Amino acid sequence: MDSMPGMDGGMDSGMNGGMMSNNMNMVFYSSTTTPLYGSLWTPTSTGSYAGTCLFLITLAVLFSALRTAGYIMDKRNIDIARNRRYIIVAGQPTISEQTALNPDKKEAVLISEQGAEETVRVVTKKTRTIMPWRLSTDLPRALLNTAIAGVGYLLMLAVMTMNIGYFCSVLAGVFISELALGRFTKAEEH
Repeated sequence: MDSMPGMDGGMDSGMNGGMMSNNMNMVFYSSTTTPLYGSLWTPTSTGSYAGTCLFLITLAVLFSALRTAGYIMDKRNIDIARNRRYIIVAGQPTISEQTALNPDKKEAVLISEQGAEETVRVVTKKTRTIMPWRLSTDLPRALLNTAIAGVGYLLMLAVMTMNIGYFCSVLAGVFISELALGRFTKAEEH
């Protein structure tokens, strides 16, 4: 079969609008001169390659640290919402009267300056499934999740180079961060 005019016979010239390239690897390979995030970041020596791998380890640890910070921030916001106390309004029954009306509620002793005063119910506010929108809560969450996504995409691009050293560096960062920070996001399971 004759080749079309303008084609040099290679699979990558013109195929899929130039999407195929000689540099696109489909298997892991080992090279100390693989560019990371662009041609300006191309290691030229073994030392600069090792520095790039250390950067990727640090970036993976940062990714996990950001996720952990998000978990802790959300947990703190939920705890704050759950611990909001009711205010007793004048003319309304006291807590002890409400407890007497419904014996199934939890009871506790109120300790004040005068000692044990009365039997009261410990009240916490039941939270809804979806928390109300608050600028003080949702803006930091949005900024943090944007940073998490950005760092995650940078890690993905490093792995997509198919350089085995970059891939192992990302895995090493995940391992180190799970070892150091994993207990903070798994608190409910302990």
